[in-house]
Amino acid sequence: MADDVRFLTSALTPDDLDTEVTLRPQSLKEFVGQQKLKENLSIYIEAAKMRGEPLDHVMLYGPPGLGKTTLAHIIANELGVQFRITSGPAIERASDLAAILTNLQERDVLFIDEIHRLNRSIEEILYPAMEDYCLDFMIGKGPSARSMRLKLQGFTLIGATTRAGNITGPLRDRFGVIFRLEMYSPEELAIIIKRSASILNIKITDEAATKIASCSRGTPRIANRLLKRIRDHALVGGSDIIDISIVKKAFSKMDIDSLGLDESDRKLLLTMIEKFDGGPVGVDTLSAATGEETVTIEDIIEPYLLQLGFLARTPRGRVAMPAAYKHLNLKPKDIQISIDDIISD
Repeated sequence: MADDVRFLTSALTPDDLDTEVTLRPQSLKEFVGQQKLKENLSIYIEAAKMRGEPLDHVMLYGPPGLGKTTLAHIIANELGVQFRITSGPAIERASDLAAILTNLQERDVLFIDEIHRLNRSIEEILYPAMEDYCLDFMIGKGPSARSMRLKLQGFTLIGATTRAGNITGPLRDRFGVIFRLEMYSPEELAIIIKRSASILNIKITDEAATKIASCSRGTPRIANRLLKRIRDHALVGGSDIIDISIVKKAFSKMDIDSLGLDESDRKLLLTMIEKFDGGPVGVDTLSAATGEETVTIEDIIEPYLLQLGFLARTPRGRVAMPAAYKHLNLKPKDIQISIDDIISD
């Protein structure tokens, strides 16, 4: 199944853009989940407002679809300041970053998505901007060249990343507040689904919301995407309310099973079990056997299978675990694997 038609990928798709803006909560009170993060963040925001100072620079990291961009918007709203947004890949030259920084007003929030993809030379410009609210640049060339320092307005940089390990130490150390976003519980996702349904003027039963939540992989973006698609099935089917029967019929047509696995997930597991005796098998071999790109397997398919305990990563390759055999109604293989064999992510 191609990535652009997968319902259960947490990556942002063009179809998500308008919906996410519509469904995005505007305050910490409206934001569901991430309770400890919200409690601490509300204190930091209130303290910054009481001091009349910019909020310390904030880093948000975690898997895609958990609300990093939404939280950045909320921080700006709670501070009552302007919100500027860009991304690491979009800042190609030092002049691009300089133009953004010099246009910021006092205490504005600058959000850089995928900050781990910033060019290293551009990072160097960010260091004095984050620490001293200054922009250093060179005037002239050769022996007559000299350094100039331009004073900036105090601002808050919010960096978001799905790969915190790829951020350099010097850049990471300049963030005063670092939060990891955790996966959502089915109960939290059910609340989000019912809130989204209300905004979209969709009637939905508690049982149906719970079922959608259980198949959403702990990710609000997936939950909202599934809700939209199931709404289409209900509309075409002549129903003005989403109940459990409609959800089951829609999941059947979308090839989504009871645990939220889709065709690509099952294909990967079946390939490992039927063609490679359950593993261990290398990711490049799996890529060739399934037709999926290596990055798709590692970043989109594997994480949820690892969470379910269906898959293990070992130094010799991927291994299908007994739970995967049970889910697929296959006879389990006698797997000998120790905890030392498993590679942590």
